[in-house]
Amino acid sequence: MTRVLLVDDQALMRAGIRVILNSEPGVEVVGEASNGADGVRLAKQLAPDVICMDVQMPGMDGLEATRILVADASVRSRILMLTTFDSDSYLFDALSAGASGFLLKTASPEHLVEAVQVVAAGDSLLSPAVTRRVIERFGGASHTLRERTDYPELTDREVEVLALLAKGNSNSEIATELFVGEATVKTHVSNVLAKLGVRDRIRAVVWAYENGFAVPGE
Repeated sequence: MTRVLLVDDQALMRAGIRVILNSEPGVEVVGEASNGADGVRLAKQLAPDVICMDVQMPGMDGLEATRILVADASVRSRILMLTTFDSDSYLFDALSAGASGFLLKTASPEHLVEAVQVVAAGDSLLSPAVTRRVIERFGGASHTLRERTDYPELTDREVEVLALLAKGNSNSEIATELFVGEATVKTHVSNVLAKLGVRDRIRAVVWAYENGFAVPGE
């Protein structure tokens, strides 16, 4: 059972999300909060698997609440940021705060359920739209790679996987590109994250651009 905590200042929004998630087998909403401070308190009390966190709330907002929870080693919950604002500033603030995913409230119920399941499974929600935003933030959607010798800690195959992650490819797309199984790709991705010292795929993409592994192309 995936246990979910809802943190949103709009009661109607919480009610709608609760109905959607509780109707899904294997998902249960275990608590609700209307602001970030109460969200932090309930997260520590209830230990949910996933926290659906609104960005803008009175008092402590979702970004600050996320920073507090991510910094607390005793909290194992993963955070899915929800917002009505399709803004790069919110996106990157949410990712910097330590969120595992970012979803607009205009997403379909199916996408919401899928997002909760993806985050609960320990993956990050790296949708093509989010990937494009990350890449565009660093100057373009194409890329070139620096010399292999610049990153001796990565194997040749891991370099290939990171390059494809930086392009926004999914596991299935990487598997097709490299002619391997998805289970093998998951192993390579896990190794890349461990060697780079990042917590999820989104941060691997950011790392690739910030550290010059991938640079904007023409």
